[in-house]
Amino acid sequence: MSKRVNLASRHESQDFAESSGLLTKSDKELAFLQDLFIAADWGERFAELVDKHVQLPKKGRVLYAGAGTGSHAMALRERAGPELEFLCLDENEECVELARAKVVTLKDPADFQSGTLDSLEADDGYFDLVISDASLVGPERVAAIISELVRVAMPGGTVALTLPTSSSFGEFFSIYWEALHSSDIADHEVDVEDLITELPTVSEVERVAAGEGLEDIASWTQIEEFDYESGEDFLRAPLISDFLMKGWLRSIPSDQQQRLTQEIAKLINEERHNAQFSLTVKATLLVGRKAGSN
Repeated sequence: MSKRVNLASRHESQDFAESSGLLTKSDKELAFLQDLFIAADWGERFAELVDKHVQLPKKGRVLYAGAGTGSHAMALRERAGPELEFLCLDENEECVELARAKVVTLKDPADFQSGTLDSLEADDGYFDLVISDASLVGPERVAAIISELVRVAMPGGTVALTLPTSSSFGEFFSIYWEALHSSDIADHEVDVEDLITELPTVSEVERVAAGEGLEDIASWTQIEEFDYESGEDFLRAPLISDFLMKGWLRSIPSDQQQRLTQEIAKLINEERHNAQFSLTVKATLLVGRKAGSN
């Protein structure tokens, strides 16, 4: 009897882990999820800022770092003139392969390669325009990424960076702290405080950019909402389960994550009062010009 109960319990745990994204997915699975779900919603919110505020040069070289599966980069390439070359990078090789499959039929395709955003394999001062989507990158990497973006931009060139900034995800962090407390998962409340404070303010990002040699810095922020029908819907959403939650739960022991996410779902359902649960994000674009002239 005990073996049968334990087996059922394991199946239930696996079912919950699968539904809440606790099982690790392969790079290929993540690439397909990014192409189908992330780029079409999350990614578009940040891409809209670039489309509104970043002007493409008539000719030269463009680097798009963090291009994902290439949807936005290809849209920019279609708008560009024939004398503008695009190099697009992503850290997931499977995203690069999907992007390459998409550009096969294009007349002037962008070049897609794998690369690390905070350690770019490009010469100093090589690109006329550098764009980077750091919206799903850990905040602790932002300063190093800015440094690399500025390094590879030519003097007088433009650098543009998108990312979520301070006060994003506040609704979740409040519930996260309460869930830790009610689940008796001790000594991790400070980790929630760290998640809150590690998101940079706009002024902090601007200071880092100025310190790396950008001038004429400007920034724009849009408040974006992502709505979920229930706590379970929130936890099953690919954006949450396969991308954001991985960072949010990084300090929690794996054997305690299931209990914690169950409590998070319960609290969301209790607090939303039959309304949707909204996750608010401050989507920010920073643009600057590298000091010097061509």
